[in-house]
Amino acid sequence: MKTIFVVDDSDTSLLTAEESLEDHYQVMTIPSAAKMFDFLEKFTPDMILLDIQMPEMDGFEALERLKSNPSYNAIPVIFLTGYKDDDIEARSRELGALDIITKPFSPSALLERIEAHF
Repeated sequence: MKTIFVVDDSDTSLLTAEESLEDHYQVMTIPSAAKMFDFLEKFTPDMILLDIQMPEMDGFEALERLKSNPSYNAIPVIFLTGYKDDDIEARSRELGALDIITKPFSPSALLERIEAHF
């Protein structure tokens, strides 16, 4: 079973993603990008769903760190964001994000987008 890290500072987003995906994937919910890097030292997921706006380290900074590390740079990353903005989409693609899913997302739409990328 493939493993997905869901990294978001919103408990609601973490819960919705977990409930949407748990029948199809092993889901690990992580409340911050800094904690995600702690998990990555022990385990490599098949995909990361990464919120853009988080305190301490935002999704852009986290993606830059992922892509600059040969151990993690091949992990596909889909951004989660509450904002629909052309600048955010452009920067996301420049940094190497696979896709962007706008919050709040429906469980079925989230699953369909992930499955399309796998």
